[in-house]
Amino acid sequence: MKRIKEFLKTLIDIIMLPEMMHLPGSLAFFIILSIFPILILISIASSYFSVSIDGMVNTLSIALPKGVEQLLLPYIQAGTFPRNIILSTIFAFILASNGTHALILASNSLYDLKSSSYIKRRVKALFLILLLIILFIFMISFLTYGNRIFTFILESVSYEPVNEVLYYLFAFIKWPIAMFIIYLAIKLLYVLSPDGKIYSATTSRGAMFSTVGFTVATAVFTFYVNNFSAYDIYYGSIATIVILMMWVYILSFILVIGIAINVRSYNKYKIKSMNNMLKKNNNISVL
Repeated sequence: MKRIKEFLKTLIDIIMLPEMMHLPGSLAFFIILSIFPILILISIASSYFSVSIDGMVNTLSIALPKGVEQLLLPYIQAGTFPRNIILSTIFAFILASNGTHALILASNSLYDLKSSSYIKRRVKALFLILLLIILFIFMISFLTYGNRIFTFILESVSYEPVNEVLYYLFAFIKWPIAMFIIYLAIKLLYVLSPDGKIYSATTSRGAMFSTVGFTVATAVFTFYVNNFSAYDIYYGSIATIVILMMWVYILSFILVIGIAINVRSYNKYKIKSMNNMLKKNNNISVL
């Protein structure tokens, strides 16, 4: 109970930070700019690696809010790409890196780090986008082809009780593994985004918070949009765009909170390390 109270107090303190007034909105803006190029890159990568588009669409249909799904899925289902695929892919990567570049700047602001040169940040942003796309393709491949592998295993086992156990086992581990991949992707972003050395151990809490936060926030927002929202009354034909903007802003807010949680863990880690070093040298602790 004490830990829960401490966590809630920390969460409230983070939400009240001045940076929370502008960083989530700025990050959300650039993420929205990067969403559609990312979808094009995912479609290109999926066709190259022969990943099922239908499986990807089914998975995203489950994960995305209804309005967002209607807006984004056509970009994956199109299956047609520009003639000059190389130049189009490069340009898509540059546009898609707007989101990760904004995350780098947000991380530097919260960690109070001096930003590296513009070119270095852009190169890192491109690398982060490539990393995210690879992880996304891996997750979709697991969710899509995992069913086929599971079916093959069941067909090779003739003992009915074993089949039932395997069925429930696979149903239990399938989505947790997907969640772990999301957690790993967020953790990598948190470690690599700042222009400074960030210890992986100090990003675990923020990554866990963001992973759970993304899942819960998307589920709640989807339920609200499907049952209570009246965006179409106020915004008409652009209601789906407004829903997309609201969803991305909520996720960006959670992402920035995760960074702030990591900053506190990082500062505590540095103080602890300095205390240990001073104790070894028989000096007085800094705290």
